[in-house]
Amino acid sequence: MSEIETFARIAFEPECITVPIAALLPVRPPRPSVKASHKYQQIRTSVIEVGLVEPPVVARIEGNPKNFLLLDGHVRVEILKDLDRTEVECLVSTDDEAFTFNKRISRLSAVQEHAMIRKAIARGVSSEKIARALSLHVNSVRRKANLLDGISHEVVSMLKDTMCPMAVFEILKRMKPLRQIEATELMIAANNYTAAYATALLAGTPSSELAGEKKSKKVRGVTPEAMARMEKELARLQESMAEIHETYGKDHLQLTVVRGYLGKLLGNPRVVRYLLQHRPEYLEQFQAIADAASFADQAA
Repeated sequence: MSEIETFARIAFEPECITVPIAALLPVRPPRPSVKASHKYQQIRTSVIEVGLVEPPVVARIEGNPKNFLLLDGHVRVEILKDLDRTEVECLVSTDDEAFTFNKRISRLSAVQEHAMIRKAIARGVSSEKIARALSLHVNSVRRKANLLDGISHEVVSMLKDTMCPMAVFEILKRMKPLRQIEATELMIAANNYTAAYATALLAGTPSSELAGEKKSKKVRGVTPEAMARMEKELARLQESMAEIHETYGKDHLQLTVVRGYLGKLLGNPRVVRYLLQHRPEYLEQFQAIADAASFADQAA
């Protein structure tokens, strides 16, 4: 038996169970604004088109066999309620550490989403069906499928886990491979992956480093002289960042220790229940800190 199989058997009961939705006690109900988001509509359309791919995770409540603590899948359960479903198949955790599941969830980067769409298309799934499942226009699906055409393999590797907009890749395609790598390194150094920043890098690219273009893109209201000053300022900024990194480590370590402590504290079911009953506002803030990927990301 593999380590993964052993872990799965320890962490979860071997069989899923069907639970009345009314019997689920959410740890953190979704905010009202969630239902107005595009992501909510995407998940809702996916549930309608292909069903519930990933079951919600619940834990049994000692002394209360009729109800279950909902650990993960709050949005999916809300969608099922909207669809007038009364039951849902759930995965039962053997530990009710309610605040550890979201830390294990990683949002798909543009590169990862591209790979999934290409894989689905290779299996014979039509762009139209993928578009319905993701609540996207079919042209958007095709753009995502062709996202990395013309992108250097080195750039793909550098940005594979980064939440980088599709528009950035389309801007990078207008550069030659070596300039793509250089521009990507600048984005990583500045921790700035916006299309506006990529456009500025494109505007500062010499015509000899453009792919199929005779001259650099002009940014409205920015003269060549201003662009030259921006490039010098960027170089100075990178030097300043290097100096900050030397003194940043100690503070970051302390904040990381605090985050780890809160994560462990929120892993205690009794602490979570106490905070839910007496200090819900503290619980929300503690959870935000514990779920943070890193303090560097929060500061960005």
